[in-house]
Amino acid sequence: MLEFKNLGKAFDGDRLFTGLDYRGDAGCVALTNESDRGKSVLLAILAGKMTADQGEIRVTDLPGQAGVAYIPDDCLDRMVPSGRAFLEQVAASRKAVLDSKALALLEAFDLLTHLDKPFEQMSVGTRKKFFVVASTLGAVRTIIADGPSDGLDLASRRILAQLFKTLGQDRLVFFASYDSDLVEACGAREMSFADFTDACGCGCGCGCGCRCG
Repeated sequence: MLEFKNLGKAFDGDRLFTGLDYRGDAGCVALTNESDRGKSVLLAILAGKMTADQGEIRVTDLPGQAGVAYIPDDCLDRMVPSGRAFLEQVAASRKAVLDSKALALLEAFDLLTHLDKPFEQMSVGTRKKFFVVASTLGAVRTIIADGPSDGLDLASRRILAQLFKTLGQDRLVFFASYDSDLVEACGAREMSFADFTDACGCGCGCGCGCRCG
């Protein structure tokens, strides 16, 4: 569902990462290494919000699928007036609707009373939850998330973990987080940039460690 080869990015001569390779299908993958610089930049590149200096990215979509869903760090969208408008905009872009599953998730996250509140007046956690709900709309098969549990209370973090675990059964959930409880609860495979440099030497570029040997 997601493949990237030889990715590299630098800012003002400061190289954040280079030569990153990965190929993965369904499941949860978590970037957890605090010493890895540029995780947010990598996620933004994978989501199509930034461009890499080198390398290529391929998202494999089947007919009817809607590409990548992105949950950024701050989740502040100034282009829409409210949570409801945001969800409707995302649904329309993916030729989807706010179905019963989305409504149930809104209720579980206690978002129904926030639907018509302006995005700029929401807390970080509330905005984050709207983006999480939006990531489930349509036939998206790759979800990119930056600190998805940041700003969430304990109950919401538990809902998120179960959601990621469920989504990971037939989708790729690729996220960065230092929330060890989330990583463990959703059964995510922990990875660092070192795992994306073909450490096994097999030449497959899958970031699989030594499994291909």
